Amino acid sequence: MAPEGMVYLVGAGPGSPDLITVRGLRLLQRADVLVYDSLIHPDLLREVPTTAERVYAGKRGYCIGSTLQETINDVLVNRARDGLCVVRLKGGDPCVFGRGGEEAEYLAERGIRFEIVPGVTTAIGACASANIPLTHRAAGQSVALVTGHHDPDSDECEHDWAALACMSNLVVYMGLRHIEKIAAKLIDAGMSVTTPVAVIERATLPDERVVDGELGTIALLVRSAEVRSPAIIVIGEAVRFRTSLNRWAFAAHNA
Repeated sequence: MAPEGMVYLVGAGPGSPDLITVRGLRLLQRADVLVYDSLIHPDLLREVPTTAERVYAGKRGYCIGSTLQETINDVLVNRARDGLCVVRLKGGDPCVFGRGGEEAEYLAERGIRFEIVPGVTTAIGACASANIPLTHRAAGQSVALVTGHHDPDSDECEHDWAALACMSNLVVYMGLRHIEKIAAKLIDAGMSVTTPVAVIERATLPDERVVDGELGTIALLVRSAEVRSPAIIVIGEAVRFRTSLNRWAFAAHNA
């Protein structure tokens, strides 16, 4: 009988390779199998032993050709049953819009040992990198993290736009494709057209770019600037602090 294997669902952080946790890095360095997504920084892949099997899982938003989730699940189970140390490496935190919970559930149902290793989720990492203090006491008392993956006009989108429009600060993952409709839905629900917005492209990386604007005009600004994924949308009063903080902030990812 093969020795009992283990699956680690590891968060790689928001982009820069030095923002992975110490535990996540140590697990990479002893992995027998690495199953990784498309946004993982190449420097992290170099930490994996040369003898390890590497399985590319894609999983980049609307990218055609991403590996089916069912296929990924089967790889995790089968390699663990072979007695191997399997690291499933995901961008950000594995359980914040990363399907980590679904994969953990799948493993548990099949009697596979697993551990969820947290990572710096993109909302927190991107806002910190862009000098947006997301929970500043003077910027309201609420923050919501939502996915913008689905078309706001489709039946798949279940957001309560009236509730979201009342939030002090809102961070939208995977929303670049639908930014026009997202802005329109929030405005129709009562959010002011002058609400500050920042769209952060390639957060925490040397080529990070931030487009600042207001809810009523941000979609036009983003399209004019040709912002591309990966990008995250930050809406709310916390964005106003960027101007004053940028003067003194040190961009560590450019050091």
